[in-house]
Amino acid sequence: MGSERIRIKDIAKMADVSVGTVDRVIHGRSGVSETSRKRVEEILKQLDYQPNMYASALASNKKYAFSCLLPQHEKGEYWTAVEAGIHEALVTYSDFNISVKLSYYDPFDYHSFSNVAQDILKQNPDGIMFAPTVPQYTQPFTEELNKRSIPYIYIDSNLEDASALSFFGQNSHQSGHFAAKMMMLLAGSEQELVIFRKINEGIVGSNQQERREIGFREYMQRHHPDRIIRELNLHAKHDSNDAQMLDNFFREHPNVKNGITFNSKVYIVGEYLQKQKKENFNLIGYDLLERNVDCLKQGSVFFLIAQQPGLQGFDGIKALCDHLIFKKEIPRVNFMPIDLLTKENIQFYFNKQRCVQQ
Repeated sequence: MGSERIRIKDIAKMADVSVGTVDRVIHGRSGVSETSRKRVEEILKQLDYQPNMYASALASNKKYAFSCLLPQHEKGEYWTAVEAGIHEALVTYSDFNISVKLSYYDPFDYHSFSNVAQDILKQNPDGIMFAPTVPQYTQPFTEELNKRSIPYIYIDSNLEDASALSFFGQNSHQSGHFAAKMMMLLAGSEQELVIFRKINEGIVGSNQQERREIGFREYMQRHHPDRIIRELNLHAKHDSNDAQMLDNFFREHPNVKNGITFNSKVYIVGEYLQKQKKENFNLIGYDLLERNVDCLKQGSVFFLIAQQPGLQGFDGIKALCDHLIFKKEIPRVNFMPIDLLTKENIQFYFNKQRCVQQ
């Protein structure tokens, strides 16, 4: 029997309960005895009844307040695209009275995450999307969210937490494997390569970056154990020292012709290579920051690996809406594609992204 022909009052008559009781069962509200609930649910199941949640949500006029906790960043960096996706979702779901409050933490200061997380808990939002830091500082936050039954979504990096509603981001471990394969296509028989990092007092600032590097090193150890992997740790909060540190590195290691960075600031090395007119170096990086793309087009970056951050931001908010407003089941893990871009295909990729968004 089609659900469009079934009225709530018909179901109430069949279950011998009031219309109000049926409405409360359909929308998961309290105030119904267990006996009546089971009777109504059984009839709903028999009829394959699907309520019009869209119309119900519009009619309810309920307001939903979401919070997003992201790393601090400058305009034009990776997280700017995530924010753009969030704002696009706000427009898309504006009929349903949703709002999003953005908060930020210092990715190189674990205590910053904890402090901002406490401020968010004071707001008691309906749902939360955030980029987690290391587990020991993320866990107290998620434990409190679980106590309050506040659904939360991980974005960019995933933690093995069964209570999380969902995750949106790359499979960082597989991404590291993929990057290693691409690196070795470029390196050929070259014996040395370098990993560039942005680091502050031993903190990389992103679970995603650490896991990419783990995947990269695992692949190299398994398939190319004879290669020498060097490291250069650039200061995350002292960009003025980058050029001198890069000068020193290349002076000490003149045979290194291949390098990779797992953060979104490959332009730091790419722009240095351009200024030094160092053309015999193969560089791989992540994410479509404008300066990264400029380096790709100029040839100082050979490959960029993209992961659609705008889509992550949009889909994260969409998942909260689907869960809270439309009562839909949400997949626990939602991996973004691992897109490999070169100067030859970058414009086609941008054109494709625009078509998808439209």
